[in-house]
Amino acid sequence: MQLRGKKILFASTAFDGHFNPLTGLAKYLQKEGCDVRWYTSEAFRKKLAKLEIPFYPFEKVQLINLDDPSQAEARDAIKDPMEKLNYDFIHIFIERGPEYYTDILKIHESFNFDLMVTENGFTGIPFVKQKMNVPVVVIGIVPLPENSAVLGPYGMALPPATDETTMAAYAQQNDFALNVLFKKTVEIHERTLNERGIKFERSLFTNMLVKQASLYLQIGTPGFEYQRKDLGENIRFVGALLPYQVTSQKDKHWSDERLKQYDKIVLLTQGTLEKDTQKLIEPTLEAFKYTDVLVIATTGGSNTAALREKYQAPNIIIEDFIPFSEVMPYAHVYITNGGYGGVMISLSNHLPMVAAGVHEGKAEICARVGYFHAGINLNTETPTMEAIRAAVEEVMGNKRFRIRATEICNEMAQYQSEQLCAEYISELLAE
Repeated sequence: MQLRGKKILFASTAFDGHFNPLTGLAKYLQKEGCDVRWYTSEAFRKKLAKLEIPFYPFEKVQLINLDDPSQAEARDAIKDPMEKLNYDFIHIFIERGPEYYTDILKIHESFNFDLMVTENGFTGIPFVKQKMNVPVVVIGIVPLPENSAVLGPYGMALPPATDETTMAAYAQQNDFALNVLFKKTVEIHERTLNERGIKFERSLFTNMLVKQASLYLQIGTPGFEYQRKDLGENIRFVGALLPYQVTSQKDKHWSDERLKQYDKIVLLTQGTLEKDTQKLIEPTLEAFKYTDVLVIATTGGSNTAALREKYQAPNIIIEDFIPFSEVMPYAHVYITNGGYGGVMISLSNHLPMVAAGVHEGKAEICARVGYFHAGINLNTETPTMEAIRAAVEEVMGNKRFRIRATEICNEMAQYQSEQLCAEYISELLAE
């Protein structure tokens, strides 16, 4: 089936990590002749203008801006980690679902789209699929959050069970998570869906959105995901599916003479969402300042000037942003707090990692880095400088990490991600 002429609405929540992974596919479908438009936060208006994709802004959506002290106050007052996670699930995700639906209904009046493409945090999925009878393709932008008999509760970063005893323990933990830890979240989500006549099987919304998808395209490969026999029939792996790179003749390639002067190079980031540079960036800079290791740190715009003032060692480079594709070919270790997009790019460059992240689902990402021996998982988001130094030295000195990263890279190279996604979408529409 030809996709030319098909009307496709992309939709994403108000986070870079949810928006960026879909951009490569959006541009590919656009070049295939699809009428591609995008519904998301006003914050992405300029990016979509550069992508030359028509934009529909959130209208009814009541966003919570955690950078705004007045809006973050209620969340910051919550000290219990589980209660805070419930708060995030409810107010950032679940309560937004009906608001997304209201906006999308209005969009549909003038743009009668054939398909919606979104990501696994977008809680409008069941509304569009069931109430509007429009197929929904969901891109898995984090490790697969589908429930399984061999896995514990998603977010606890537990390895897959290998015996009946562990499976039984995991079953109890999943029941406890559903009926105790996230009871409030589950009840509010169920009420939201029941009030609108949406059919569902009881589970936490992260699993439910996987099940609700007409087709679930998981970023990554089977070699970087826990094996399970109860994998959903709607799930397909699509490889790295990297963000689209907007370039022009005016864009300057990033370079630094020191890339040629050091035999040991580390690329360091803690993403754009995490603003506290004391968690990972500063202990890493402390660990390696005035050593024979070149550290290239990207701050995402957080405290860049202050960090440059504090760390003036000749072996330290600090930038707001650096295109990873221009640095990773030189690097020997990638230090990350576990952003899934960065991990995919790292693996695509057969670059092993040191991972240190817990919140926002990063524990599951970091756990897979360690489980599949693509690097070392420090199991914390506040590692000491000693722990970071030891892990980097271990990854640099042990060839098995580079070998495993290369093996996963070779597996990913077998996937033509955008083309594969387009083929799956074409098959779905043909049905």
